[in-house]
Amino acid sequence: MLRVFWSKGYEGTSYSDLVAATGVERPALYSAFGNKEAMFLRALERYASNYGNYLWEALREPTSRQVASRVLEGAAELTTWFATNTGCLGINGALAASDDAEPARRALIEWRAAGEEALRQRFERAREEGDLPKDADCATLAAFILAVSHGIAVQAKAGFPREKLLQVARQAVSTWPGL
Repeated sequence: MLRVFWSKGYEGTSYSDLVAATGVERPALYSAFGNKEAMFLRALERYASNYGNYLWEALREPTSRQVASRVLEGAAELTTWFATNTGCLGINGALAASDDAEPARRALIEWRAAGEEALRQRFERAREEGDLPKDADCATLAAFILAVSHGIAVQAKAGFPREKLLQVARQAVSTWPGL
């Protein structure tokens, strides 16, 4: 299920896709996992714990520049991990726009907001430690890193090669504020 949602997003995934991926007929799928929303939320949890943890690991880097670099390189590596150019489950799923997709969209917004908040807090700590200039806007820096990360995911889905995306990540980090 995870790979289907990851590749096609929430709205792009049909029950037929889920039946084909799991080998379980629709009634049994409902019985085992609940509705499509519940299946997606379960897939998002699995994605976050098995694949999307690079952001949380990056927060342990000693400098803000290394945090930023590790997040962006992690995005480039994850979104090009499979030959099918799967991109990012969070970005693919975020394209869900209909009223039926509102719970999935809300879950993705909350997931991304948690990552942005964690980055903002880490950058504030870096500023307090003297690693960033005193006037650094940590909220904007966190939003910048995630905006570039999301752009990397979109380009990966469009077929950009990993090395090109790593170059984009390095270019973004080259603009990082220093003392």
